[in-house]
Order: sequence, then structure tokens, then C-alpha cells
Amino acid sequence: MRIGFIGLGNMGSAMAANLLKAGHDVTVYNRSRGKVDELAEKGAVPAASVADACGGDVVVTMLANDEAVEGVAFGDGGIVASLAPGTTHVSSSTISPALAERLTAAHAEAGQHFIAAPVFGRPEAAAAAKLFVIAAGPPAPMQQVSDVFDAIGQRTFVVSEQPSAASLVKLSGNFLIMSVIEALGEAMALVGKAGVDKHQYLDILTSTLFAAPVYQTYGGLIASGQFEPAGFAATLGQKDARLVLKAAEDLNVPMPLASLIRDRFLALLARGGADLDWAAIGALSAWEAGGAPPTGN
Repeated sequence: MRIGFIGLGNMGSAMAANLLKAGHDVTVYNRSRGKVDELAEKGAVPAASVADACGGDVVVTMLANDEAVEGVAFGDGGIVASLAPGTTHVSSSTISPALAERLTAAHAEAGQHFIAAPVFGRPEAAAAAKLFVIAAGPPAPMQQVSDVFDAIGQRTFVVSEQPSAASLVKLSGNFLIMSVIEALGEAMALVGKAGVDKHQYLDILTSTLFAAPVYQTYGGLIASGQFEPAGFAATLGQKDARLVLKAAEDLNVPMPLASLIRDRFLALLARGGADLDWAAIGALSAWEAGGAPPTGN
């Protein structure tokens, strides 16, 4: 399959590399050139512009936020203007349901297809092609791009024919991860101040009540105070908390815990934690209890 890939950050570069490994013809575009050159050495074709990445069967975007996706999707030389009729835009970015709806309408008007396919998994999962893909869109194009999902992930969940549903499911999942991080941080602050070893405490939790990977991964980061390099930056966590609350407001769903967690991210950002992993909100409670501030050490 001829695939254009736009957005080569921590996640996107690994996903594009796995598409190459699976034998696809991949054309890559990124604002900064370094990641493009790295993938070119692996067989990717560099694109000089967004339009140059839109000449194949499908274009995949993996970008940081709504604004970045809007910037490459709309306007002269954007994806909507550049894709051929009948081809597909797959957005693996975590975006608002409202933007997913706007993209669905714009691509339909241009005779193209749009599929929302955000993923669960950190950069190490992306590198190992072990992501979980949450996909939504029309059945026929979904079937046509199934090889893309097989190359980047271990399982694909098709949740709806309406792309916005995948965006909402992804945001709700990220909200749950944030909630786990905050709860772990508060519990570890409590037992840690009493002298209990945090790593031993985590072993107890994950060997008994909470064996899920989310507790193991984020509990380990909090116990070690290891928040750099950021697998998922705190600024992105704050963005997702904001998008969750906007979706909840649109649907008249009260989410008081989401409001609290949004404020925890704001507290972290206000104290200079923008470049830390979003797990660093789990260190705020210990800091407020008299411990050291969250750092990358």
C-alpha cells in the first residue's frame, strides 16, 4: 500500500518505521527534518510538503493537538485539498470529537474518506508495534486500511461508523489513565511519608489488587520520580483533560474528577513541569506534603 505519513514525533516515527517494516511504500513529512532523514535511511520517501505526502492510497496523521491537525488538513496544499477522490485520511492523533466531525464532513464533501484511529500505548509500545488501535469510520475504507492497523498495533477495535466516536473513546481512556496517575500519586505520598518504600508498595499493589499495565507503568515512574524524557508530555495531558471536559459539557455529562485533574495539570505546568512526562502529576501530592518537587531525575 502507498502510505503518506505526517507527524514524526515519539509515536509517529515509530509507527512509520513499522509500516516500512511491513513492506508498505511510505512517504513521510515532518516540520523538522531530522526524523525524516532517519526514516529515509530505512527506505521512506521524504516529502517536501503536506501535499507531497498525499499522493498514495492513504495518508496517516499523528500530531499533537487539534491545531496541528487543522494546520495540515485545511487550506491550500492541505490534506483535504490534496487527496484524490476515493482515498482516505486516517487520523491517529488524539483530537476533539468536534474536529473529527469537521474532518468527516470536509472529506466527504471532497469525495474522500475519513477514519479516526487514535491509539493506546506509549512510545515503547509504538516501537514494538504493540499499540491498541481505536478506529471508527465507514466500513469499506476501514477494510481497505486494515493492513495499516495490523502493521502498527496488536489489536484494532472498531467502535462505530462515526469517526468522532473513536475520538471520544480515546479521550475517555486517557481520562482514566490520568485518574490512575493522580490516585497512585496520592496513595504513594501517604505511605511514603510514613516510611514505606514506594517500590515495595507498588509491588504489593500490582501483585494483588491492581495488576494492570497502567498501574505497573505509571506506578513505576512515580515511585522512581522518573519523568524525563517524557513519553507523553504534561502539556499533552493538560490538553486531553481540557478536551474531555469540553466533550462532557457538550453532552451534559458532569465529570468532577476530570475538573480536578485538569487543575492538577495546570498546577504542574505553572511550576515549570511542561516538559515532564504527564505522570509527574502523580508527584504533586508528595511535594505538597513536604517532599521534593517533581523533576526529571
